[in-house]
Amino acid sequence: MIKMVKFAYYPGNVARAASIEVEDCIQPLCSTLGIELIEIPKATSDGGNIISQASTILQHTLVARNMALAEEKGLDMITTCATSHGIHCDTIDAMNNDISLKSKINSTLSQVSGVEFHGESNSKHLLHVLVEEIGLDKIKSLVKNPIELKVAGYYGPNMQKEGASSEDNVFNPQYLEQLISALGGTPVDYDLKCQSVGAPSLLTNQSSTLRMTAAVLDDAKENGAQLMVSACTLSHSNLDTYQVKAGRISGKDTSMPVIHLAELVAFALGHHRDRFAQLKTRVIVIGS
Repeated sequence: MIKMVKFAYYPGNVARAASIEVEDCIQPLCSTLGIELIEIPKATSDGGNIISQASTILQHTLVARNMALAEEKGLDMITTCATSHGIHCDTIDAMNNDISLKSKINSTLSQVSGVEFHGESNSKHLLHVLVEEIGLDKIKSLVKNPIELKVAGYYGPNMQKEGASSEDNVFNPQYLEQLISALGGTPVDYDLKCQSVGAPSLLTNQSSTLRMTAAVLDDAKENGAQLMVSACTLSHSNLDTYQVKAGRISGKDTSMPVIHLAELVAFALGHHRDRFAQLKTRVIVIGS
């Protein structure tokens, strides 16, 4: 019998919009692995590192409100987005280390929403929960459709910093590679797995952002990757939707199927078999 673990679920800014495929996969994979997701109906955007460019305290306040709603339920928060997780950890760290800031944020929250965040709930990324709380051996035992592809894991920069990387190595993370192996894939090592693809700047500095995106995809392909899996729903949009334009602007080889971590795990556990078959077909066509 699988032991259940429970989290307040924060889908991030795009999982229920531009990246609905992530939402299609997070629910069944969590059900299979014994992860219970508790909705936070009144949660809002965390600011996506965009609002912070105009007002850092406003972004902190948005995050603190969401965390307070999870705290009211007595739960830690889980997200599938590395950007959101990094933003959450930034706010938690800022409030823990600045009593004046914490008081100011909570005063605003109390007046506007009737809640306060006391720091009793933490943010967790799906990847960290899978490796540390569910366990790779348990996941491996439940695999029904081994991935059997050369897979490049993309972390991005937002959860690769002190306080956001959990027990993984901050400078040279290995959790994605370990998970890929447990799912029956072959992990691909490449230098740019933590480099930013400039996700928040796509609309304001598109040329530079697309060049950053192209560099990551090209590096992974040069090292033999057939598929890229992203731990970030926000970066996933750049790597997938904009890869053709990125290749055109940079002159680099960017043609590669890109899926989210939730999709990879769900496919390996036997969910959405038709989509997994389509993905393998795409890999064959692009690889030829």
